[in-house]
Amino acid sequence: MDSSTQYLFLANGVKNGEGFWIVGVKNCDENILDDKNLLDCHRKELIGNESAKDILFAINLNINNLLNELRKKNYLIERPSVGITFDLPLDILENIFDFWLDIYKNQAAWETCIGLLKVRKRISLRNLIESKSLKGNSKKWAKEVETLHSYAPNSLKLEKLNDPMWK
Repeated sequence: MDSSTQYLFLANGVKNGEGFWIVGVKNCDENILDDKNLLDCHRKELIGNESAKDILFAINLNINNLLNELRKKNYLIERPSVGITFDLPLDILENIFDFWLDIYKNQAAWETCIGLLKVRKRISLRNLIESKSLKGNSKKWAKEVETLHSYAPNSLKLEKLNDPMWK
């Protein structure tokens, strides 16, 4: 049954002793915490089905961009078997969730931000902002999108060691 409204949610859970975050969509007639693996629901918004899909896409892309960048910088980031790593703090995930939920209400800003997010998948927006390549609202939103990618954990970076020459 396809419902016209969905719950977009941010929750945490545990599966096989491993903690994780999850951002997802459930039908509005389902209780999110009916899933035995979920413990707490931190955000829950009732929105239209298409809106939920669009916002979920943006949130997941933002989180993937952030995690990929942290891995490129050699931060030790766990890869849970389910959901999103607990290495990302709740407040970072809440900021990402809230930003994309809120920006969706302004279609022009949404289209600009989603375009910037897709560019951010490939390159940092910092250079575009500093080089004055972006003007007006694009520059304003680029700063916001870049801020959503600015988290760096306190954990140690992995030091890449060169393989011995004699192997």
